Amino acid sequence: MPAEKKGSNANIYGEVDQIIKERLNKFNPDDIIDFRSDTVSKPTKEMIAAMYTYPVGDDGYGEDPTVNLLEETVANLAGKEAAMFVASGIMSNQLGLRSHLKTPPHSVLCDARSHIFNLECGGVAIHAGALMTPVAPSEGKSYITVRDIEKVLVQKSLYSAPTKLISLENTLDGEILPIEAIEEIHNFARSKGIPLHLDGARLWNASRETGIPIKEYAKYFDSVSLCFSKGLGAPIGSVLTGSAEFINRARQWRKIFGGAWRQAGHLAGACLYALENHFPNLNKDHEAAKVLAQRLEEMGYNLIKRVDTNMVWVNDNKALVSLGDMAKEVAAYGIKISGSSRFVIHLGNRDHVDRLTNAMQEIIEKRKNEAI
Repeated sequence: MPAEKKGSNANIYGEVDQIIKERLNKFNPDDIIDFRSDTVSKPTKEMIAAMYTYPVGDDGYGEDPTVNLLEETVANLAGKEAAMFVASGIMSNQLGLRSHLKTPPHSVLCDARSHIFNLECGGVAIHAGALMTPVAPSEGKSYITVRDIEKVLVQKSLYSAPTKLISLENTLDGEILPIEAIEEIHNFARSKGIPLHLDGARLWNASRETGIPIKEYAKYFDSVSLCFSKGLGAPIGSVLTGSAEFINRARQWRKIFGGAWRQAGHLAGACLYALENHFPNLNKDHEAAKVLAQRLEEMGYNLIKRVDTNMVWVNDNKALVSLGDMAKEVAAYGIKISGSSRFVIHLGNRDHVDRLTNAMQEIIEKRKNEAI
């Protein structure tokens, strides 16, 4: 006899729906305003609605029309032959670095503050057997120059890993790497036969602030990684761009990494929506960051970096309330800050700078009164 059915499909769906509603009622992220990073940005309701209008196919066969459209669109924006949609900025960077490097011994030269050096778990050493060579900017500079690179560049050596790739990041800590400096590094790298990779996770911000098109930055690099899940507010996704040969090689490495997609069109659709609707508004993030910077200074915090785009960096050396204490206190107001030096503006918080600074000012006034 067939097994007894314990409920219809309708009942099962109803139970699942009820569980989801109960969980969502307990956690309403819209009540929390988060200034820790732009990685916490969430897709808007309009983006979510748009995602489901995009067709899908099997990207493993190259048959997802929305993924194909995204890759073609971003390749054109970057002035490159080809592009590849992947899950994250880290994956995009790691695939880019791995696809440039051949066999050890080899090393990758990068800014000492860069994401690939500090925040990607030493991935290039694992994936490519490559040494990372960090370079600090010269005193008084906020970015590395050819002079800095020349000091640590390794060419032919029996004792050291030769420099086989230079990786730059723009923006880095919210500061824009000037295109003139990029051109100088490009010319130097070409003279040495060394390819260039760009971690352009926030290149969108640099482009929007300067008015320089993405392709004008990208033309100086052999590969560029562009992220959609930070300031652009997509739930997931990054695109690696380069020559057709380079991207074909990267697709093989993506398969090895376990990063190939199937029906990824809805996710690619979110990125297309972000390009059309969120990219043009990044200047609003930058304007809000400048307002926040001014107010933080008025409250006794010292700016320690330029506010070029959407990041504000301060220290609390002379402030009445430390940043660590402030992070604990503002939590009661439904606000998250990192408790370290960085505040980041994005589409989810740019309209709430007043809420943050009013809360901080109230906490400072309370501390003053307690000291009387």
